[in-house]
Amino acid sequence: MNHAPSGAPAGIVHLGLGAFFRAHGAIYVAKAMAASGGDWGIVGVSLQSPGTRDKLKPQGWAYTALELGPQGETPQVVTVLRDVLVAPENPQAVLDAMAAPSVRIVSLTVTEKGYCHEPSTGRLNADHPDIRHDLEHPLPKSAPGFLVRALAARRDAGLRPFTVLCCDNLPENGHVVRGVVLDLARLIDPDLARWIEAEGAFPSTMVDRIVPATTAADLDRLADLTGHRDEAPVMHEPFRQWVVEDSFVNGARPDLGKVGVQLVEDVTPFEHMKLRMLNGTHSSLAYLGYLAGHETISETVADPVFASFVNRLWRSEIIPALTPPPGEDLGAYADALAARYANPAIRHRTWQIAMDGSQKLPQRILGTIAESRAAGRAVPGLTLAVAAWMRYTSGRDEKGAAIEVKDPLAARLAALWRDDPAQTVAGFLALTEVFPASLLEDAGFAADLTAALEGLTVRGARAMAADV
Repeated sequence: MNHAPSGAPAGIVHLGLGAFFRAHGAIYVAKAMAASGGDWGIVGVSLQSPGTRDKLKPQGWAYTALELGPQGETPQVVTVLRDVLVAPENPQAVLDAMAAPSVRIVSLTVTEKGYCHEPSTGRLNADHPDIRHDLEHPLPKSAPGFLVRALAARRDAGLRPFTVLCCDNLPENGHVVRGVVLDLARLIDPDLARWIEAEGAFPSTMVDRIVPATTAADLDRLADLTGHRDEAPVMHEPFRQWVVEDSFVNGARPDLGKVGVQLVEDVTPFEHMKLRMLNGTHSSLAYLGYLAGHETISETVADPVFASFVNRLWRSEIIPALTPPPGEDLGAYADALAARYANPAIRHRTWQIAMDGSQKLPQRILGTIAESRAAGRAVPGLTLAVAAWMRYTSGRDEKGAAIEVKDPLAARLAALWRDDPAQTVAGFLALTEVFPASLLEDAGFAADLTAALEGLTVRGARAMAADV
């Protein structure tokens, strides 16, 4: 693949240029430019490693997005990227790009842990090592640090702030990122914080598309399909959805509504629907499926025990705790999710989804549990999912094989394990950065969680899922 990138100035800087954004947001932006014009090319930023940059640069920043449908595969070449920067190599270049007058949006997909916040409260973790660094140095390491320092540069240059567009799976993600940015700005320069608070925009969003990790076999298959070698393709399912609060600085944004983005006043009901119905069940199936020996979500739901389990989660535990978004039928949404999960072309690994559970569970599962228990509704399936996460973090599967646990709290979680399930549960429930206060004080939840954990240890994930 050989592409000559446009020399037009970029309108968007994206922090965290991973597979998801390249298979979702970048495609929407490219289609909006094709439909309605505008200088909305994207400068991508890798906050950690040069791998993505090094693969894309020889291709002129172009890449293939391969749609994996049940009936076949459809490629498209995406040419919306203008450049890719690697923050650890040159943080000043990243700040300069974000402060450029042509840039009107800075979007992010840095995962839950990238915001350096406490998931249970949504507030900045001022003791996070990257935040401590960013408080002491003008060239930042963290995503919040880059946002704050770049906004300061724009203020000092007499420019309006850029819109901060979070595309991560966080409830009220715009509100969370705004709070984290203001918390950090207040610690650096209270006047800057007041300017951001008065002038900035942090619209919340809901994003949805399953994007499995690309494998070496995918590269070879795509080369056979297209006749050219692409070292940085992305794989994705046919379905896509993007719901965005239409609140941008100066109203400046691509014509997203023209290409299917739902522009709304309040994204909260949509994100609750997606976080709890999709992400919540994805995590539940990931932990239980992995423990039961299933490599992918499609393999997991091909097992009738887990297909029935996830359907009961939707119908009996999650939907009763939700308010349907305008125009949405939650039962039909569950049916569509079931079909997406069963798509055999999407090899979404349970191990991949299981990463960073301490950051994901508060938004995906624990909120539903807390609200349901407060309302007197039983949630045995979701409680079993939490127990499965705990069992997973022990580092050993049901056959005694080692699990490579990827989580910011991995060492702490492994150290909480005891022979007595009740003692293990007590240790986990003391993690105030994970569990909300209402569950920490709920003796009934602790008892139910202990019984679920003991059942997983003695009987296994599949047998326990069958009984829910």
